[in-house]
Amino acid sequence: MAEFKKKTCEELLEGLTYEVLCGKISQEITDLVYNSNAVTKDCMFVCIKGANFDAHDKATEVAQNGAKAIVVSHEIELPKDADVTVIKVDDTRYALAFISAAFFDHPANQLKVIGVTGTKGKTTTTYLVKSILEHAGYRVGLVGTIEAIIGDVHIPANNTTPESYVLQQYFRQMADAGCDMVVMEVSSQGLMQHRTQGFTFELGIFTNLEPDHIGSNEHKDFEDYMHCKGLLFKQCKKGIVNFDDAHWKQVVEGHTCELETYGFSSEADLYAEDVHLLKGEGYLGVDFKVKGYLDFEVEFHAPGRFSVYNALTAIAICHHFGIDDKKMQDALKEAKVKGRIELVKVSNQFTLMIDYAHNAMSLESLLTTLKEYHPKRLVCLFGCGGNRSKIRRYEMGEVSGKLADLTVITSDNPRFEKPEDIIADIKTGIAKTNGEYVEIPDRREAIAYVIKYGQPGDVVVLAGKGHEDYQEIEGKKYPMDERDIIADVLAGRQQAPEAVKIN
Repeated sequence: MAEFKKKTCEELLEGLTYEVLCGKISQEITDLVYNSNAVTKDCMFVCIKGANFDAHDKATEVAQNGAKAIVVSHEIELPKDADVTVIKVDDTRYALAFISAAFFDHPANQLKVIGVTGTKGKTTTTYLVKSILEHAGYRVGLVGTIEAIIGDVHIPANNTTPESYVLQQYFRQMADAGCDMVVMEVSSQGLMQHRTQGFTFELGIFTNLEPDHIGSNEHKDFEDYMHCKGLLFKQCKKGIVNFDDAHWKQVVEGHTCELETYGFSSEADLYAEDVHLLKGEGYLGVDFKVKGYLDFEVEFHAPGRFSVYNALTAIAICHHFGIDDKKMQDALKEAKVKGRIELVKVSNQFTLMIDYAHNAMSLESLLTTLKEYHPKRLVCLFGCGGNRSKIRRYEMGEVSGKLADLTVITSDNPRFEKPEDIIADIKTGIAKTNGEYVEIPDRREAIAYVIKYGQPGDVVVLAGKGHEDYQEIEGKKYPMDERDIIADVLAGRQQAPEAVKIN
């Protein structure tokens, strides 16, 4: 990453409204910090208030550890002899985004940034866009739920949309690595907390909206959730929105960008028609015609109506960068997203896939889609996380019991609970249905079981882990990638239990 020259407080605060409470605005700064445990000499420290901690309370410690400037949103206590510049702003999270952009020399100005928001489809869409653009010769960075990708470097994600400082740091690294573009997931939390301020998106995309992320530490109600999603369309040059979603007009209310629509409705600017389900040896997919301002056919090896939406969204985005129809067709045939209806070939007789569906809503959507392919049996393997809501366990058990022909209940991330106790909660939900199930607490054995006993025409889903490559047990993460387990089963290194009672 490029070396940065020292900047003054005044240079870092450009574009912000602020008040200097004490000290000199000409003070030179060598670093930007928002974690009180990471203060460096002559840094600017931005006080962030979180759900459980307010960094304003650490102001004295921060000053004593060498900070030369502190950005605050309310009064702080400092020693009388403290040699520090204190700057007051209305919102320190908002300020951090602009200060971070300035600190890293506004890297987004060197990139075209594509932001995708919505309840479902963000991850798949971003990977599809990256695949198509790279197939056409662009160099593309990615920021999302699974990881950030900068050239050949993959950085595991902690948040769907990282803190503004981290995001600007990624942008800087991407620009320095020669990236032309960035495609990123934009969460409602990220928008609410101003993590994406300080630059303008080339394109903002809205996929869909369903009640989610409502709670004390997230959004107070659905209206707030909807409002926060809509903030993206006050920060982009052009918005591309799902015409079929019942909430799209409310989401983009007050938008400052040009708008374009896509969907299944022929009233949309770009739409899909003549959809067919594809079923082959070990795979499921769709083909459809793209109509509106484009006209060509697409074959996509991922199942169901929501896969059409994901592909159509990616097409609508990539069209704006001059990608021709043939390149989009070729890229979509090869595109694959880790842990999102990821087809893994194990047999010509039945189909197996890995998916991140880890709540009742996503599991119901997935299983309902797969039933449209009329499998001989729909087999759903899943567990639930420990130290999380029991309601999720009941609901997922009921959904799988209702829709799957066979449910294989196993372990997920038990954390500090016993897998058997979590399984008992899942069975409470299944008991409301007539669905058959088996219990295999060891997830490796459970995966071996569904492969060994797969029948011709089956569709088998390994749900819940998706892209994760670990299992969390009693505070420790142990390596566990379902793709490796499948390889071990096929190579004879992982055995299935011989006899399991079907309930």
